[in-house]
Amino acid sequence: MPRTTRTRRIKGPRTTRTLLVLVAALALLAGCEREARRYQELPAAANRETAVRVGQLEPGAPQQNASVRSPYQDNAWGIGEGKRLYGAYNCAPCHGANGGGAIGPPLMDEKWIYGSQPDQIFATISQGRPDGMPSFGGHIPAQQIWQLVAYVQSMAGQVAPTNAAGRNDDQATGPPESRRSPLVPVQTGHR
Repeated sequence: MPRTTRTRRIKGPRTTRTLLVLVAALALLAGCEREARRYQELPAAANRETAVRVGQLEPGAPQQNASVRSPYQDNAWGIGEGKRLYGAYNCAPCHGANGGGAIGPPLMDEKWIYGSQPDQIFATISQGRPDGMPSFGGHIPAQQIWQLVAYVQSMAGQVAPTNAAGRNDDQATGPPESRRSPLVPVQTGHR
C-alpha cells in the first residue's frame, strides 16, 4: 500500500502581509504615549511648600541640593495651562505680554535674579519677592504654580520645542515659545 504524505500548506504572501501589518500596528501603539493630565489636585489650603535656598550662604558644611523638575516641564498641556494662568493671574502688566518685561523683570532672557531652576521659580511664585512680586502660595493650588513654572521656563527657552505652548494669533511681538532658542541662565542677583 502506497504511503501518503501529508503536505503542509506554506504561509503565503497574504498571511505574511497580515502579520507585518499587525506588527506595525502594535509598534505604533506602543510608541504612542499620551501625556498624563492630572485633573484632581489638593485644594490651595492644603499646600505645604518647603523652603528653597535662594542664596549660597548656609551654616555648616555645604549640602547637595536634590535637583527638582517641574512635573509639567515635558507636558504640552500643562505648559498651555500655565500660559492661560499667566493671563488669568494678571502677570502680563509686570512681566510683559510675552514675558519681555515691564515694571517687573523679563522672563525670556538669560538673566535671572532669584535663579532659573524649577524649584527657585516655584519659590518666587509661591513666596513672592521684595519690591513687587506678590506671594501666590496658599492662594492658588501648587499644581497651578507648577504649570506657571513650566510656562515661565518655556518663555526662556528651557523646555523642548515640541512641548512649548503655541503662540497667540493676537500677539506677534516675538517668536512663539516653541521657536525660541535655549538660553543659558545666569543668576545675577539684581535687575
